[in-house]
Amino acid sequence: MNHMPSESLPHARTFMGWPPAGSVWGRDTAAVREDVAAIARTIAEYEPVVLLAGPGDAEGARSACGEAVEVAPVPVDDLWLRDSGPVFVTAADGTVHGVDFRFNGWGGKQEHPRDGRVARRVLEAFGVPRVEAPVVAEGGSLETDGAGTLLATESSLVNDNRNPGRSRDDIEQALTALLGVRKVIWLEGVRGEDITDCHVDALARFVGPGEVLLSRPPRSARPDVWARVYEQARTALEAATDADGRVLEIIDLPEPDPAELGDRGADFLGTYINYYVANGAVIVPRFGDRRADEEAAALLAALHPGRDLRTVEINTLAEGGGGIHCTTQQQPAT
Repeated sequence: MNHMPSESLPHARTFMGWPPAGSVWGRDTAAVREDVAAIARTIAEYEPVVLLAGPGDAEGARSACGEAVEVAPVPVDDLWLRDSGPVFVTAADGTVHGVDFRFNGWGGKQEHPRDGRVARRVLEAFGVPRVEAPVVAEGGSLETDGAGTLLATESSLVNDNRNPGRSRDDIEQALTALLGVRKVIWLEGVRGEDITDCHVDALARFVGPGEVLLSRPPRSARPDVWARVYEQARTALEAATDADGRVLEIIDLPEPDPAELGDRGADFLGTYINYYVANGAVIVPRFGDRRADEEAAALLAALHPGRDLRTVEINTLAEGGGGIHCTTQQQPAT
């Protein structure tokens, strides 16, 4: 049976994408490219990074990221490789396979003709066997402890814009077979409030078996839809056990105070939970709320002993509704 390993296990490489000219980023393209390049250069200090770029964008990507980052000629529509790229699993014989979840632009919210083929093209280019999923999903909607338990939001998967007519049980059965998990803990999430329909990787992450980090709105935040999402998630996690019957330890990871961040748009994703665990390092966003930035970095460093803690400012990327984890997709080492 295939098995989706924890992100904390060794990687062969990290895949990322270079936002092309003429993308949805418009006038912010140059600025978001700076954020992507900063993330890529940082991860490349710890493991190989492969940056996907179309023919017309490859030279600029190489110039921005330097020789430590490999640029591969795979055209993309955008930079969200966590969602468009393959989800890698290991087979019983130790070989790595890639699951193609047939990315459809987060339920058709945007046109992504190139990104819909990215998973297939990456797997072909790197000689990894492809598994076509019978359900539509994105990598950001799947969070595993690597020991048999998966976290997911109903809003992003049990949704007619991805899986019309499919019940939660249908989708769970497909995920357990594809990813080798024994239990799915479902969080309610919320539909239509962001482009992802509330991906779990912006809400809750496993630190290890039985330990879940939960993104907590700042104490200054007014009650709103995201406060309700947090409360729903906490209630569900407090009542849940993992695949081995453990009661979960829930650790709050406070978000930055919007009052400390200046003028931010409606799509700004101010959460530290969208960090990335690379070989030997944890790559964490920095937003400009000095107190919250330092507290998040200290907590994540303590929860990942033996790894460097690296912070990267990603304000333009966050304005687009994503974070560091959203830009990355890891291929497990064999």
